[in-house]
Order: sequence, then C-alpha cells, then structure tokens
Amino acid sequence: MYEGPIQDLIDALSRLPGIGPRGAQRIAFFLLDAPEEDVFELSETLRRVKESSRFCEVCFNVSQEARCRICRDPRRDPSQLCVVEESKDVVAIERTGEFRGLYHVLGGSISPIDGRGPGDLHTRELFQRLADGSVTEVILATDPDTQGEATAAYLSRMLRDFGVRVTRPASGLPVGGDLEYADQVTLGRAFEGRRTMFEPGT
Repeated sequence: MYEGPIQDLIDALSRLPGIGPRGAQRIAFFLLDAPEEDVFELSETLRRVKESSRFCEVCFNVSQEARCRICRDPRRDPSQLCVVEESKDVVAIERTGEFRGLYHVLGGSISPIDGRGPGDLHTRELFQRLADGSVTEVILATDPDTQGEATAAYLSRMLRDFGVRVTRPASGLPVGGDLEYADQVTLGRAFEGRRTMFEPGT
C-alpha cells in the first residue's frame, strides 16, 4: 500500500478492464515519472472525450454528432443491417472492407449471470428500425462466445416475424473469441461466407 494520491491512482487504474493491481502500479509510476505536460495532456484528452462523445441516435455507435458518420453516409446500403455488441466491433468489421450496410450496436450481450437481459440492450430500437420494411437482411455479428451465441439465438427468434433474411458470420471466427481481436482476413472471410439462420416466411 502506498500513501495518498498514488494509491488512489493505482486503485482507480485497477478498476479499468484488463488492468490488474500490478499493471495499475506500473502505469501509476510511469505517469509519476512522465513529463508534467504529457500527464496534463492525457487528463485534458480524457475530459474532452467525456464531454464531447455521445452515442448515435440511430445505431448507438460512438459519435461526436447526433448521427454517426456511417448513418450519415448516403453511400451505405440501408437494406443490410449488421447487429453488433459494442462500438469496437463496428471498427473491426469496417477494417475488413467487406460490409457496406448499416449497423446497430446493442450495447452488450445477454448475460443472466451478470443480470443483463434483452431489456437492458438496444433490442427495442432494433425492432423499431425494421418496422418500415427497408431492411431485407439482418446480420447477427455478436461475439462467438456463450453470451454472444445466446444473444444471436434470442434475436433470431424475435426476428422471424419481420420478414427479413437473418444471417450469422461464417465459421472461421474462433469460438469463445471476440470480434475485436479477429484479424482482418479471418473476419472478412467470415462476412463473405456468412450463413443463413432463416429466410423470410420460414
């Protein structure tokens, strides 16, 4: 245990995802040794991110405006809607260059252990986006882990009455992995060879 602000910083850093006590301690002492202007610049950047960032009113992707750049892009195909868990998944898919439709960010996945059900995600807004019939294919690109598969299974059941084709990215993505960490080639091939979960009217 350290005294005062140093321990407070270590405690705060250790609450970040993927950073344990030792990692938090290393970062804290790195910041302590760093030039003052670099630390203040980091602090100012964190403040600006918190103040200026928001979520797109249409797809819930991270944005600086009411609508994100993808939703504002008239060149995107509005008939294809890719459903993902987090904004980082949008970035991963965009890197492949294989998808030119629109997105819907759920804000997580169904996880009973964590007390997170369908009502805690942006599922209602997803169904509202399908109401006008402009979307003909919904790609369920949730993570290929237990929670992601449960989320995809739930959505596929709910989407049967919307008259849309429902697909899931093909194998090639490792089971239990995250889209964020998939390489571009693997993720691109998965999208190119996505499988149909069901067709309209079946």
